[in-house]
Amino acid sequence: MRIGIHYANFTHPDWNSRLASRLTETARVADQGGAAMFTVMDHYFQMEPLGGPPEPMLEGYTTLGYLAGVTSDVRLSLLVTGTTYRHPGLLAKIVTTLDVLSGGRAMLGIGAAWYDREHLGLGVPFPSTSERFERLEETLQIVKQMWSDDNGAYDGEHYQLAETFCVPPPVQQPHPPILIGGGGERKTLRLVAQYADLCNIFREGTEETGRKLDVLRRHCDDVGRDYDEIQKTMVNGIGGADPVADPDAFVAEMAGYAALGIELVTLMPPTDDPVGWTTAVCEGVLPRLAEL
Repeated sequence: MRIGIHYANFTHPDWNSRLASRLTETARVADQGGAAMFTVMDHYFQMEPLGGPPEPMLEGYTTLGYLAGVTSDVRLSLLVTGTTYRHPGLLAKIVTTLDVLSGGRAMLGIGAAWYDREHLGLGVPFPSTSERFERLEETLQIVKQMWSDDNGAYDGEHYQLAETFCVPPPVQQPHPPILIGGGGERKTLRLVAQYADLCNIFREGTEETGRKLDVLRRHCDDVGRDYDEIQKTMVNGIGGADPVADPDAFVAEMAGYAALGIELVTLMPPTDDPVGWTTAVCEGVLPRLAEL
């Protein structure tokens, strides 16, 4: 099992003077310590459980472009891109640019979007849930077309593109990996089966996680996709054993998920010292997870 570091909270001590340096050092520690992935959120307002709009939040792809310049090996992604925030053709160009300038380390993490407050606050249209999923599927079709040899038109219900050139192409071929976030059984996991290289679900206990993966397997069977082609990843979230405070319990807990096929777990630094916490995880926990 591998790890990802998800930098979701910028509200650390003296953030107004140390936000950039602390983020930079955490990313470098993760990169040099062997983490497989470093992610930030795609939000314009901080989520309400972490303090809401008054708290600091950086724009996601600008942040990833900066992090590409201060790291060398770790894969970079948003966890996850909101499909409503950027036109699909521009999104493909943005991720391609990140891939080219990072030397092939970009990933497109994407989902249907959910945070209505930031949409309404900044004047971004927020369609119904069903329409957001329709737009998500069209976005997936568009980025895959732009990352192919087909430079022609795309004519969807929500998006119409006259040309789909994408030059230079991504470094990674046939395209940067696509991760779809969420565990919705009827729509999200079906889209994973049809379009994604990775799924990303929340830790909900091994029994529920196993059931979600069984749903994904059935969707794969329905669309003729090899279930084993899809990498299974998980957000550790809040709760459960702390990998730094109780590494033995954490590794034992992760062993159960590894047995289900979870290949990567994303961890969120929960403390005021994300650099020290990430260092401890990389040095003391990552090698033990690699054995699972």
